[in-house]
Amino acid sequence: MKKIALIAALALALPFGAMAQTAAPAKPAAAKPAATKKAPPKRQVTRKAAKAVEEVTPIADDTNVVLTDADLEVAKRVSTGKAQCELGADVTVTEDEKKPGFFNVTTKGLKYRMHPVESRTGAIRLEDPRAGAMWLQLGNKSMLMNQKAGLRIADECQTAAQVAFAEEMKKNPPKSLFEGADPAKK
Repeated sequence: MKKIALIAALALALPFGAMAQTAAPAKPAAAKPAATKKAPPKRQVTRKAAKAVEEVTPIADDTNVVLTDADLEVAKRVSTGKAQCELGADVTVTEDEKKPGFFNVTTKGLKYRMHPVESRTGAIRLEDPRAGAMWLQLGNKSMLMNQKAGLRIADECQTAAQVAFAEEMKKNPPKSLFEGADPAKK
């Protein structure tokens, strides 16, 4: 019994003894040089100054993105212009004249350079992989999201064409997915 207690005591003391040996000995305070310079404090950039710089900074060119023929077909279906969103926000989507298939998306002082990405659902999807932003466009509405932060920047956005499409959907609602599927007939 005494051997077990002795082994247990040694097992508990062993990690503490190893830590004491690896810890660096404390240096005396007198060994520090008397003339140590403090790093200058970091200056905060005001929101106004950051916005002014962002407005004059051109949107970066993503030359490494190569669009496929399918991406270019998606780009033809993108609804451009100013889209009014909920809570008084708006998003403007314009084609990039320098590079076909690319779009400039702006809102609230934010600028994104987006390109189309194929989606399995058929929705039109534009992405700015550098900024982590995504513009998702359906027939009747669109939304702008920041995927890195997991936030919706603008929601329920509609261009004139999307407003007309939404009105048409109200007049002639699309067929329900479950309509015509009668499980009893199988």
